[in-house]
Amino acid sequence: MDPFPQGESRTRPDEGLLRTTIVLDGGGGCIADARHLTAAFLARVQAVHGIPVSLRAMDVTQLVVSELVTNARKYAPGPVRLELRVVRAAVDVTVWDSDPVLPVAQAPDPGRVGRHGLEIVRAVSQGFEVRRERVGKRVRARMALWDDPDGRPSGHPPL
Repeated sequence: MDPFPQGESRTRPDEGLLRTTIVLDGGGGCIADARHLTAAFLARVQAVHGIPVSLRAMDVTQLVVSELVTNARKYAPGPVRLELRVVRAAVDVTVWDSDPVLPVAQAPDPGRVGRHGLEIVRAVSQGFEVRRERVGKRVRARMALWDDPDGRPSGHPPL
């Protein structure tokens, strides 16, 4: 798979922004493709642009991408659009799908098997937003790119 099939990661100096976008067909391999794109994008951000990306940020961002693309594939027919944007010390993961129904995190239930994806995304993200669009919806999560010296994700208060 070409790691940037919908256009090379690009810098917009006026916004200090790096981003890449891919339209996934919604088929069986799209979740793995999205994870691979994410890893390649973050590696490039670090190697080419010199922006530090912690191993935790790499893993957590791939997890969030996997959960959001899985939900889109499961609940919405057709293609899924994934956008990754780096702004300063964070990466925004935005997933668009054609289903206008907004996702809702379920109440905690230790007996429930599966359907914890949204809970996981909200727990590991610095920010989370769902917005209905003219067609479908956009789900966005923000993750810190590096950790504080004491090991906490940057910007997160201690537990």
